[in-house]
Parts: sequence; structure tokens; C-alpha cells
Amino acid sequence: MKLKESILKVLTDSDEPLKVKEVAEKAGVDTKEADKAIKALKADGKVISPKRCYYSVEK
Repeated sequence: MKLKESILKVLTDSDEPLKVKEVAEKAGVDTKEADKAIKALKADGKVISPKRCYYSVEK
């Protein structure tokens, strides 16, 4: 599974917004890699940031 897909799955499966570190741990990837992927997904409009430093998907 690609990195972005893994990140999206973690965020979709979560009931609450997560920090980058939490997403990285759940996806089993490095924090820096998760941060880059989240920023790319946010730019694509697939990920939102309901509050500073927390990320989620619109449900």
C-alpha cells in the first residue's frame, strides 16, 4: 500500500483528529514521511485540519 493510502486509511479509521506523530505510529512510518504525505493530502483537499497540528478527513 502506498504511503498516502496508508495515511488516509489511518485518518479515516480514527474517530478523532490525530497528530502527525500518532498517524505515523499507526501507519508504521517515519514521522517526517507522514508529515510530507499529510501536507500533500491536505493540498489535494483530502485531509483537513480541524485544529492546529491535528488532522482528519471529512466524514
